[in-house]
Amino acid sequence: MSQTLENLTAIDDKLSKRHIDLDPGGYFIIYVDRTTSSICAKHFTNIIDDRGLAVDPETGKPIPARGKVERTQCTLFSGRTAKELCVKILEETRPSPVTMFDHAAYLGREFVRAEIALLNDREYIQD
Repeated sequence: MSQTLENLTAIDDKLSKRHIDLDPGGYFIIYVDRTTSSICAKHFTNIIDDRGLAVDPETGKPIPARGKVERTQCTLFSGRTAKELCVKILEETRPSPVTMFDHAAYLGREFVRAEIALLNDREYIQD
């Protein structure tokens, strides 16, 4: 069976709806900075509570998954390519801010999407 863009998109859309455990090492907000031609990833720390919710370490309040959240990142990572950014975050930073394999895989996929958007002058929206 040959794959079409529609079939592949349907697979990804279905997988995007699955349950994922949050990384106790924190989360990233990813964006493209066209002025520096780079992919950026703001890292924020969190605590995972007994309900599995990400909680702000400073306030103890759950961090909403949607909408604007006013927090200051712990670290800003940037790279010219997805690979360069992965090396900086996953290999060069100790201790690593990423503590789960599925989170690392997700970040790699998102960094590649951001790189493609940067190269093709398209909008990038983090999944």
